[in-house]
Order: sequence, then structure tokens, then C-alpha cells
Amino acid sequence: MRRFAAVCALTTLLVLGAAIPVSAHGETGVAGGFISGFLHPLLGWDHVAAMVAVGLWGAFLGLPAIWLLPVVFPLVMACGGAVGVIGIPIPGVEMGIAVSAIVLGAMIAFAARPPLWVAAVIVGAFAVFHGHAHGTELPHAANALAYSVGFVTATGLLHLTGISFGLIVRWPVGKIAVQAAGGLIACAGLAFLIGLV
Repeated sequence: MRRFAAVCALTTLLVLGAAIPVSAHGETGVAGGFISGFLHPLLGWDHVAAMVAVGLWGAFLGLPAIWLLPVVFPLVMACGGAVGVIGIPIPGVEMGIAVSAIVLGAMIAFAARPPLWVAAVIVGAFAVFHGHAHGTELPHAANALAYSVGFVTATGLLHLTGISFGLIVRWPVGKIAVQAAGGLIACAGLAFLIGLV
């Protein structure tokens, strides 16, 4: 378990280190597509909040949610991304992203424990909005497949960041800290939503 915690901590540091302000669309082709896709979720705090929340909620719920929710989200997000790439509009994408942070954060803050299938449906529904946003913002010069692999990889790392922190839920103080983090995520989502209105 210590080895897993060390790997999670290292991954968290790598993700945070990658979130520096750089030009995500500077290169073209496969490399540029991957880099653009990888940086897109990391440079948008609305995406970061919701994706970390998925990992946190999974860790809070325990097995099998700890791995199932972070698998459902990128799979459904990739489908939403494909819809965005081909130009099919989905109304209220930015609002859906903001609401995802509010709802997922609140689920953690209030220690919600719905049936696993309900949690997966909630996570999957919000993943559509995040994926669509990534897909519609695909740079014209980028390789679409490499871009998709990039944003799915970054999403997985953000989920792992949430899981890493969420593992402290086993201890009473850790549970309070995780619920407080959920509250902060919900508040951030509310701020995003207010900014849209």
C-alpha cells in the first residue's frame, strides 16, 4: 500500500508540474496534437476541479468505485469529444461543466453513497460535457487521435490525483479533509457557474 501511495504522490507532482502556462497549440502533427490535448484539461480549472472530484469520490466510495468511476469518465468523455470534433452541438456545455463540479463536490462534501450504477451514471453524464468541450476546441492543425489520447491521459492523471488525496479517507481526520475538499470543489463550481451568468 505504501508503494501505491508513493506512486500516487509522484503522479500528483508530475501533473501539477505539467500545469504551467505554456502555449498548448505551438506544435503541429501527432506531437502537437498530443501536447495540446494533454494540456487542455490541465489549463482549465473548471476541468481540473471536476476531474479531481471524480477520483476523490471514487476513493471516498471505496472498491469498486475507486477504479470504476475513473474508468467511466474518460471513456464517456472520449465519446463526447468525438461528438464535438464532428461538430454536433450540445447545448449548455459550459454550464454542464460548472454544474459537474458543483454536483460532484457536493456528493463528496455530504458523503453521498448512492448505488454504484447511479454514481457511474452521474459521472458519465458530466463526462459528455467535458469531452464535448475538448472536442470542439481541437486545434485545426492538431492530429485528432493524438489530441484525444492527450486529453484522456491528462484526465486519468487528474483522477489519480483525486484518488491519491482521497486515500486518507480511512482516518477520521482524513474523511473530514476529503469532505472539505469536496466542499471547495462545489464552491469552485458555483463560482464558475456565476461567472457564466
